[in-house]
Amino acid sequence: MWTACVLTLFPEMFPGPLGFSLAGQALAADRWRLDPLNLRDHAHDKHRSVDDTPAGGGAGMVMRADVVGAAIDAARDRHAGLPLIALSPRGTPLTQRRVRQLSAGPGVLLLCGRFEGVDERVIEAREAEEVCIGDYVLSGGEPAALVLIDAAVRLLPGVMGAEQSGAEESFEHGLLEYPHYTRPRLWEGREIPQVLLSGDHARIAAWRREKAAELTRQRRPDLSKPMTIP
Repeated sequence: MWTACVLTLFPEMFPGPLGFSLAGQALAADRWRLDPLNLRDHAHDKHRSVDDTPAGGGAGMVMRADVVGAAIDAARDRHAGLPLIALSPRGTPLTQRRVRQLSAGPGVLLLCGRFEGVDERVIEAREAEEVCIGDYVLSGGEPAALVLIDAAVRLLPGVMGAEQSGAEESFEHGLLEYPHYTRPRLWEGREIPQVLLSGDHARIAAWRREKAAELTRQRRPDLSKPMTIP
């Protein structure tokens, strides 16, 4: 079963929004498993300390390598074979391609940093893949973990009602998704594009490809060369 194991200082944040909608229904149906583990369980002192002052000075605190390393080792004993991802603003941007790779595997082990981050030695020693969900800084890795899990879970077999829904979304073919419309046909003087009401599936498909390419050029010129939607 696909498993998301989350190493966090706040296990009570999970499942959070993952307990609702598609992810929540799939969790209740045992299509995937969530296992949040408390990093403080691997602290060595009576205060359950997980952080200390940064070597070399500076503001903030840094999560200790001995505590985090022990937590990762325990999680790997519990869930062997899961890739380790550390959520970090300096990580590689999360893409739909990477999400698909993760959803096709056994699951993921997610390390949620806090404070100024995690001691670099544990990132190196445990060979963590650092991943970023956007060019901004959060107060911790937990919201990013929720995002990554939700993106992966919805791609698991049987989670989405219509499998084709996942195949025609933004980023699946190097394009943003085309615009969508539904009833009423006329709303505040704005009509649904006539081509979508024509019943001509070839014309509709061509219009959608054109609009997807146009939106991508306008809003995300940084994306790779757009590919044609099949």
